[in-house]
Amino acid sequence: MKTMLITGASSGIGEAAARRAVEAGYRVGLAARRKEKLDGLVQELGPDNAMSVGCDVTDFASQQKAVAAVIERFGGLDALFANAGVGSSGSGTAGGDPEEWRQMVLTNVLGVMYSVKAAHEAIAGAKGHILITSSGAGRKVIPGSVYGATKWAMSGYGANLREEMREKGVKVTLIEPGMVDTPFFDEPKPGALVADDIARAVVYALSQPENVLAGEIWVEPLNR
Repeated sequence: MKTMLITGASSGIGEAAARRAVEAGYRVGLAARRKEKLDGLVQELGPDNAMSVGCDVTDFASQQKAVAAVIERFGGLDALFANAGVGSSGSGTAGGDPEEWRQMVLTNVLGVMYSVKAAHEAIAGAKGHILITSSGAGRKVIPGSVYGATKWAMSGYGANLREEMREKGVKVTLIEPGMVDTPFFDEPKPGALVADDIARAVVYALSQPENVLAGEIWVEPLNR
């Protein structure tokens, strides 16, 4: 049985991906800043299938501890879903909050890189799979969007990482959702995708034959 570590697993896409991964036969390590928020999901999925770890993705040492805890519990690590991310309340550069920008860069850019670095040795040893939540905002120009800029960074990083890891037998997949109605937003988003739509894309990438790489998966609402 394979094991996957999911960051940002306490809600939204990460939570939905955990359910779908267990359904597909994976054991999952669920990581979030507040470990107690994960306890209900662990009980739902079953203690034999899931574990929770407290992890601040902006702290490399915290990520190293999370990876080590999952490996100690389940005996290895085959996949990483670097999913944790934050947005901003301000609009564009003129209306943005520099402290929010700092947190976005730390979480959406460095946090992903820290996740990959912390899990690299285990994933390479397993010839496993790294999945990164980027965004449609990392492929489309959105006027003034600093959040979008962090996702453009992930589009570049993910593509570069894919080539770095290819020779090691490790797959790298960029998941690029359009508008998804998750707790990421304060207001409901009618007509948007739901978190499970993205979770199914994650499992699709994981389920491909050994010789098949789904390098990028763009998922968007049909009518938006």
